[in-house]
Amino acid sequence: MLYVLPQREGDLARLDELAVADAPVVTVIGKYNHGKSRLLNELIRRDAFAVADRRQTVHLAECRHAGVRWLDAPGLDADVAGEDDRHALRAVWLASDIRLFVHAAREGELDAVERALLEALRADSRRTRRETLIVVTQADQMEDDDALGRVMSAIADQVPGAGLLVVSSTRHRRGLEDGKTLLIQRSGIPELERALADALARVPAARAHEARLLLGEMRAELETVRRAEAETLSSLRQQQAAQRHVFDDGLETLLAAIGRDMEVVVALAGPDLALVADTGRERYTTTAAKLERAHIQVAYSRACIHLDGFLAGHGVSGLPREQQTAAGSLNTVMVSACPRPRNFPRRHGF
Repeated sequence: MLYVLPQREGDLARLDELAVADAPVVTVIGKYNHGKSRLLNELIRRDAFAVADRRQTVHLAECRHAGVRWLDAPGLDADVAGEDDRHALRAVWLASDIRLFVHAAREGELDAVERALLEALRADSRRTRRETLIVVTQADQMEDDDALGRVMSAIADQVPGAGLLVVSSTRHRRGLEDGKTLLIQRSGIPELERALADALARVPAARAHEARLLLGEMRAELETVRRAEAETLSSLRQQQAAQRHVFDDGLETLLAAIGRDMEVVVALAGPDLALVADTGRERYTTTAAKLERAHIQVAYSRACIHLDGFLAGHGVSGLPREQQTAAGSLNTVMVSACPRPRNFPRRHGF
């Protein structure tokens, strides 16, 4: 199928993922150092993913917890060679059922790369029902609530209609360690967990919808290709039939003309001098028999030249090698073999 629909390589890979998928997959995606790994650790309640100020996640990291596969993708634009981005995008587009798009509040509004990716993810969500949750992290690093509000307002303007979830992994961890329920609530993690639980409950239906969608689209495209190929084949067959009709009519007309020309040469009154054998004494002498044979040979050569020209004009190059004879002119006659016109002469072997 990939040969016929090369543009569907990603969708075929996604169908392969769906065919073997078991636990729902949640992937965290975002730019380098925006708090993705720390957020995942808070969601699964243990430090399963490495956290550091330097670039730590360079490959796709995975952890299973509470019946969910959690994927930590490398930060977008962290690797100038693009290898990290390829790992991240493969996880987002092929493996994920739910995408957590992470953006650090201290960075302000989304940049062009983030906006482009978010637009693509939201469009995919509308089409396939794979959900994307936008999570603004590191809220505790803002000066005050007003500064955070301005950032949230700017991001909301960039992605109209999207629900934004504001979290602080640091507050959540401190609340758990100190037993401070209010701090846990202010971290925004509980709200994110509720949104995730709702999205996870919709994964089976979303997977079924996506599989039907992709298979239906590809079946429709294959049918379109099949119809186009059938139309092309029908058109070629009609063209072939028309060309064969023109060829047959032209060849019949040419053979009729050759027959008339040859008849002038061979259908003469009197004895057939071409059949008179030469004697030894006449070896170097011009005789009537030799002249008649020469006239016949010239007429035959002219006929072959006309046939060669006609065949070449129709793209006929000759007989297959295994069917060729030593006589090139005979090959020409054999290529043009067809029912003989009624007025074509039979004298002298024609």
